[in-house]
Amino acid sequence: MSTEPDQHPVNSLDDVVHQRVRLGILTVAHQARRVEFGFLRTALGLTAGNLSQHLTVLEKAGLVAVEKGYEGRRARTWLSLTPAGDRALRDEVTQLKRLIEQIEQTG
Repeated sequence: MSTEPDQHPVNSLDDVVHQRVRLGILTVAHQARRVEFGFLRTALGLTAGNLSQHLTVLEKAGLVAVEKGYEGRRARTWLSLTPAGDRALRDEVTQLKRLIEQIEQTG
């Protein structure tokens, strides 16, 4: 195990991805491939405004694609992971696994 500070797994966590709500958004979007705003809001227990703010951060970072349209007469918003979002989520999970491994090795 390296003692260099820059080698510690927490230094490789992405602040945009690691935030609890945004990690939840990326995880649900990964599992669903395409997820509707209302479903995501309910699944994560968020207000519409709070979810919108987090989606804006993820969209500006290029991690999610937002699609607006209609289902019948009702306006809907869907989101899906971009290839960059998929990579960012996988990288985050890899770093979290490294962190867990370090903790488990030290007993």
